[in-house]
Amino acid sequence: MRYLKTTLAALAMGVSGVMAQTDMAEITPINPEDAVVELKTSMGDITVELYNDTPLHKENFLKLVGEGFYDGILFHRVIDSFMIQTGDPDSKGAAPGARLGSGNPGYTIAAEIEYPTHYHKYGALAAARTGDAYNPERRSSGSQFYIVTGRTMTERQVEAMDLKRKNTQMEQVFQSLAMQCRDTIQAMQKAGDQEGLETLRQRLIKETEEKVGAVDLPDQLKKDYVERGGTPHLDGQYTVFGEVLKGMDVVDRIQKVATDDADRPKEDIRIISAKVLKK
Repeated sequence: MRYLKTTLAALAMGVSGVMAQTDMAEITPINPEDAVVELKTSMGDITVELYNDTPLHKENFLKLVGEGFYDGILFHRVIDSFMIQTGDPDSKGAAPGARLGSGNPGYTIAAEIEYPTHYHKYGALAAARTGDAYNPERRSSGSQFYIVTGRTMTERQVEAMDLKRKNTQMEQVFQSLAMQCRDTIQAMQKAGDQEGLETLRQRLIKETEEKVGAVDLPDQLKKDYVERGGTPHLDGQYTVFGEVLKGMDVVDRIQKVATDDADRPKEDIRIISAKVLKK
């Protein structure tokens, strides 16, 4: 693991600062407490379930749907065998070829990353966000979301991706703990106390391992990625707050459309209207 090779001295030196009726019998949510929303798009209807255990995202999505926020918005970013993305309010009435993807309702949402309970399987509904460099807390966009398509993979590939994710998390936690001990590290370095530095490093390694913990991948997760596909390299980084109950055929058609060099469909695909079917 990379974090085991990190030296505290190096860290110290580097620190400075009109809708058709829908048959609910066909789209019963997995959890009876989960909400259900229908998105009528220009290529067909997509029905999604919003998880009850990601309440901030669920309530925000229901609020925006109730306000008509998504009505008329484009799918502005489409990548075959990856995902389709929408929710940029600037896309309403956008000129052909205009660069999209930066619009938002003026706020973000605290991350609700519940991995491995929720993961980026085929059909997962997840919140878009800005990158870690500007958004270390991984707060979600207030409105933009994507639906995963992805690819199938072997169980070994899934396990390798999860190991990479865990190692990255270990590195981040270790460095965060070390930053909290910055003054002590610098004092030990100044005094040439190599034994003290190594003792502290070993203590922080133990704290890191306790914080991250050892979580076995659920059998269903591996089964979904092997049989249905998805994008496991995004797991643990973005909030997955729902999934498609009906209409993945529509999603698959959308992901295959022709796009420009910014991944925007050359012919507009929009959400005509959104409707809450069940709160």
